[in-house]
Amino acid sequence: MAPPMTDVVRFLLDGEARDLRGIDPTRTVLEVLRNDLRRTGTKEGCAEGDCGACTVLVGDLADDESGVRWRAVNACIQFAPMLRGKAVMTVESLGTADTLHPVQQAMVDHHGSQCGFCTPGIIMSLYGRAVGASGTDAPVAEVLAGNLCRCTGYGPIIAAAEATPSETAPDVAEGLKALAPGMLSLEYEDALAGMTRRWITPRNLDELAQATAAYPNPTFVCGATDVGLWVTKQRRALETVISLSEVAELKTMTREADGGLRIGAAVTYAAALNALSQMYPDLGAMMRRLGSVQVRNAGAIGANIANGSPIGDMPPALIAAGASLVLRRGDTQRTMPLEDFFLAYGKQDRAADEIVEAVIAPPPKPGVLFKVYKISKRFDQDISALCAAFALEIVGGTVRSARIAFGGMAATPKRAPACEAVLIGKPWTAETVEIAAAALARDFTPLSDMRASAAYRMLAAQNLLRKAFIESQAGAVETRVLEHG
Repeated sequence: MAPPMTDVVRFLLDGEARDLRGIDPTRTVLEVLRNDLRRTGTKEGCAEGDCGACTVLVGDLADDESGVRWRAVNACIQFAPMLRGKAVMTVESLGTADTLHPVQQAMVDHHGSQCGFCTPGIIMSLYGRAVGASGTDAPVAEVLAGNLCRCTGYGPIIAAAEATPSETAPDVAEGLKALAPGMLSLEYEDALAGMTRRWITPRNLDELAQATAAYPNPTFVCGATDVGLWVTKQRRALETVISLSEVAELKTMTREADGGLRIGAAVTYAAALNALSQMYPDLGAMMRRLGSVQVRNAGAIGANIANGSPIGDMPPALIAAGASLVLRRGDTQRTMPLEDFFLAYGKQDRAADEIVEAVIAPPPKPGVLFKVYKISKRFDQDISALCAAFALEIVGGTVRSARIAFGGMAATPKRAPACEAVLIGKPWTAETVEIAAAALARDFTPLSDMRASAAYRMLAAQNLLRKAFIESQAGAVETRVLEHG
């Protein structure tokens, strides 16, 4: 039997069903909210998921359908078809014309707004915190890291957050169940571009195989934290888009027999954060600086790896950990070490109709020194100038094995074989570390760009190896920037 199909994007807005028909599938959620639904409180500040002025809450059913999971996202880089089967709240969902919501009242009482342009997005982030939305089990400053304010300063905003009581989010589970979404298949005639735009949202791997067979060379999208910018900033015309975000098998995260973690390609950073933090605490600390709560709620680890960015923060850490990648093409699977996936700048070992199915992170070996460092101009929500990861097995004071990987030092995330070779079999001492640091110059010839000069990158890479050594010593001095308190 053919799967049920729909060409209607049906979702809940404040608990009421809304239908989007005949829409351009690469239209953003922000455009739909502001222009079609007149929810003009949601603002466009940057159109790249950086400033948070467009923050809204999106909810979907828990896997067991027992309730609704809410998360804050950036509406400016989410595409309208991604609302299908979900619930949405905007700043207009809170309070009434006569009575402010407690979050809004707290912002007034603590003078948390001046020009007011960013305020709706801030209020939605704080409301998400009040209702326990995804990613809000963190200090207030971390929850607000994705909301930029030029006027007020964050002291009054944080005070407003701390004065806001917890509450229960609206229960729209029954309404979401009633939507009963099928496989979404949209076609839109773009007269201006002279092309047909398509959007397909398969629900499982079988439907995904059908879609890729029917439309070779599609643009795959998951959380749209990259692809969204292709449209809003680069103005690319995407002809056929296949969304992976609802493929059931790609949304799962399971334990392997050896204790490792299999992370489906559509599992978000927010969903994987706690599990990865338990295995690799340093990786968890770095992930809390990767994007913002809004970005981590949308972006998927496997999907971002598939894009092959040389400055992505996750690949160096996962390469150092010895992670592998599972790829799928129709019914055919293949597995490779993650480090082998990246061939050259902008080129990965992946066919046009092949997807990343999962990332497998192995359990850390007992006694392995695992360190991850991110160097960026801003502490929060900034692209790295350099990312480094070290996995060093030290037995009896001697380095038995070493896996060292860097991002931002080459055209791809890359290991440092010369540095590793110097360390292996040698005593773990300051003298050995100095020789190994010098060997990094044989591993990398970094470039200068807007984020850092080549000389800075090389010196920083060498200093991070020295830092790993210092942190491994008993009674080591404090070497970390303090996280949010």
